Amino acid sequence: MSWWVIGVLAALTYCFRIVGPVLRERIHVGPRAVRYMELAATALLVSLAITQTVYASDGFAGWARIAGIAVAGVLIWRRAPFVVIVVGAAAVTAVLRLVGLT
Repeated sequence: MSWWVIGVLAALTYCFRIVGPVLRERIHVGPRAVRYMELAATALLVSLAITQTVYASDGFAGWARIAGIAVAGVLIWRRAPFVVIVVGAAAVTAVLRLVGLT
């Protein structure tokens, strides 16, 4: 890739990021629209997480990964500390892969 392309992309990225603070006072969005935008962002992040959980580069990622995410979800619901959530999910996934459930 040429250096001028990188420069143009950097400039466009900067312009895109500066538009929000510059136009904040000029554009007014209703509270209902703000709520829908928040929900859309949440839905996007959840769909990305599910896609990365279920699929790997060559297809289905396996049941061990799904079980690990399920354990993490339960620990989040129980309000466990972050370290406990990560270690618990990794341990369940590792044990299931060790016994042959990929």
